[in-house]
Amino acid sequence: MIRTVFGLVPREYTSLTPKLVAAILAQALCQALAYVLLVPVLEALFGGDTDRAWFWTLWLAAAVAGVVVLSYVQAVVGLRIGVGMQHGLQTALGDHLNALPLGWFGTQNAGTLSRVVVENVREVQGLIAYLLAKMLTGVVVPLGVAVGMLFVDWRISLAMLLAAPALYLVNLWANRSYSAADERLHDSASEANARVLEFAQAQPVLRSFGAVGAGNKALDAALDQQRKAATGMLLASVPGLMVFSLCVQAVFLVLVYLVVGEATGSTISVAAAIALIAVSARFIEPLNQAAQLGTALRSAVAAAERVSTLLAEPTLPQADTPVTPGAPSVVFEQVSFGYGDGTSVLSDISFTVPAGTTTAIVGPSGAGKSTVLRLAARFHDTDSGRVVVAEHDVRDQPSETLLGQLSLVFQNVYLFNRSVLENIRAGRPDATDAEVRGAAEVARVDEIAHRLPDGWDTAVGEGGASLSGGERQRVSIARALLKDAPIVLLDEATSALDPHNEAVVVRGVHQLTRDKTVIVVAHRLATIAHADQILFMEGGRIVERGTHAELLDLNGRYAAFWNERSRASGWRLEAAPA
Repeated sequence: MIRTVFGLVPREYTSLTPKLVAAILAQALCQALAYVLLVPVLEALFGGDTDRAWFWTLWLAAAVAGVVVLSYVQAVVGLRIGVGMQHGLQTALGDHLNALPLGWFGTQNAGTLSRVVVENVREVQGLIAYLLAKMLTGVVVPLGVAVGMLFVDWRISLAMLLAAPALYLVNLWANRSYSAADERLHDSASEANARVLEFAQAQPVLRSFGAVGAGNKALDAALDQQRKAATGMLLASVPGLMVFSLCVQAVFLVLVYLVVGEATGSTISVAAAIALIAVSARFIEPLNQAAQLGTALRSAVAAAERVSTLLAEPTLPQADTPVTPGAPSVVFEQVSFGYGDGTSVLSDISFTVPAGTTTAIVGPSGAGKSTVLRLAARFHDTDSGRVVVAEHDVRDQPSETLLGQLSLVFQNVYLFNRSVLENIRAGRPDATDAEVRGAAEVARVDEIAHRLPDGWDTAVGEGGASLSGGERQRVSIARALLKDAPIVLLDEATSALDPHNEAVVVRGVHQLTRDKTVIVVAHRLATIAHADQILFMEGGRIVERGTHAELLDLNGRYAAFWNERSRASGWRLEAAPA
């Protein structure tokens, strides 16, 4: 358990970990010694032996001074590790997320990731900075007192030594159902976070269909599930805490009973009895504190396990040897791929896109068209076969080299909540303002900037929420134009745009793909007809290939697809007959 937490301490702080543990243990032992020394001090005072009282008081003062100094040391070291741990862990998680397959992010929701990276990391930091000292003190101080009591009264010491493991077992029993309840709370909280984010981003859609407030069943259900999980957590922890507290108080009563019995039997003096009762109270206090912190400790350990699990997610193997890209061609050689659930998405796909040519991929939904683009960009590794980009296997290229050859324009455009200029500059961070504006003008983003309140410096909202779908596509085209990569992967998304935006985006695409190697998942008839090569996919396979004229002459599935699209493009509303 604790090993998992210490395993997350950044390397530059691992040398401080033994110092932290040593300081906590030494502070706890000094505290236990101070409690035990109360017995001879009180006994000497009540007995009127001033010299002996001063002797033990000096030892008591030394023990208290040790507690003060060591508490300061462990607090400083713990806080230093904790703060460094938060920064180091979040940096490590960021680096790890950057190394994960791009396709991995499609299976995760923002609620889960933000909870792990922010909340769980904060819980782990708190464990090192605060909880560890309190938990170790809650164990070491009672044991130290019990051992120290051997030099005062072995019967009381034996009772304490027997009580400690018994209370530990009661604590284990009381919290046996906590882990499952904590996991349910984590899952429900992640789901609620995701639904709240979705609710905020999808207001236009929700309002247009009246799915707001009580009508938004997904959000309501997620929040209700989180409430039930929180209640379940309470029901799982509170009864155990109450049972443990009762057992602790029972132990204290037993100790008092033994002390009073010995005092009345003249085995020990009244002064010693008073001191022993005080020490027994000090013996009980850390145990109660440890029990109260037990829930927080288990929650922090569970958080550490989630962070460790995320850090253990397998990354894509990265090539260490630099390569020099060749001609900007793309080759798929007998590629098969599935998403891990046993369902095949692509089966034995082979084709070549020569440098400077355009290949259009068409076919019904679910045929695997977009997956081809993602494999070319190495969102995933193939199950078999290989993908060759710029004359090198994508697995043999460092990610920076591979992605440097590609401009990706997909259907779902994500914009950062920053200015229009900054969103375009993401295509090439070292570009000058003139280059950014030049790319923006080609994609006609200048039209958008001129009507925004702060012009080019206007923040576009989370995900580009303040822009329309067509306007976001224009920014995406400008970003790709600025990058000016030799290979363009284009999931053409103009079918849902209004005529003006479609015309602007199409002009931008033409400029983007001029003299480039292009693979396009095509929706527009003009794009399909002018491609150098057309691949018709169905069921994860290429069932027809050729030029537009060749495939029409074949009069097969592509011809049927073309005819259907041609009829659909000329649809119009007509008045119903009277």
